[in-house]
Amino acid sequence: MASIWEYANPRKFITTAEAVLPYVTVLAALCLVTGLIWGFFFTPDDFRQGSTVKIIYLHVPAALMAINAWLMMLVCSLIWVIRRHHVSALAAKAAAPVGLAFTVIALFTGAVWGQPMWGTWWEWDPRLTAFLILFLFYLGYVALWEAVDNPDSAADLTAVLCLVGSVFAVISRYALVFWNQGLHQGATLSLDAEQNIANVFWYPLVTVIGGFVFLFIALVLYRTRTEIHLRRLKALIAQERMA
Repeated sequence: MASIWEYANPRKFITTAEAVLPYVTVLAALCLVTGLIWGFFFTPDDFRQGSTVKIIYLHVPAALMAINAWLMMLVCSLIWVIRRHHVSALAAKAAAPVGLAFTVIALFTGAVWGQPMWGTWWEWDPRLTAFLILFLFYLGYVALWEAVDNPDSAADLTAVLCLVGSVFAVISRYALVFWNQGLHQGATLSLDAEQNIANVFWYPLVTVIGGFVFLFIALVLYRTRTEIHLRRLKALIAQERMA
């Protein structure tokens, strides 16, 4: 475990990030291009949903990563609260706008899919409502970082907000288990083979999900590195003003 905490050193983190970023970026591009072209152009229409089914190649990965991004922020926030490692707090801050973007994509594509399938752009379904609340928590998290000048105080306050918001991240993921009602369909991907989508859709979908995962990692590494540089720059400016 001691080796893990080495990356709490900003210099060590930046060195590692710069070494990993090119590979993760290439993997993200390859998976996304391959999966999206494969899914949108080389898979058949569904016998019930028609071509509308293909929106899963954007909706499912975006929704999945929106939830997991918040959970990643929770882990980083807990590390900050317990061990006071600044890199973990900055990583949580860096992940928030990325998770927010994924949430917007998921909400938008869900509405585009729901209109022809349900006859409405929005329904106060348990999962949709929980996901909308998660979106609001993302907005609040980003705004709170910007509103508080002291970075340590901002990290403390956003950690508390992240803990509360995690309840809705879990609810949005397991809403259909908690409430056996609502319009939202069951899980697209499941350990139960009978509930899984057909392989012709499953393979490109998993490829796109891999692309979203690598894209998230790349963006968080890039943004965390930038946040570390900005923190150093602000510290140098403060020292010059005191001098």
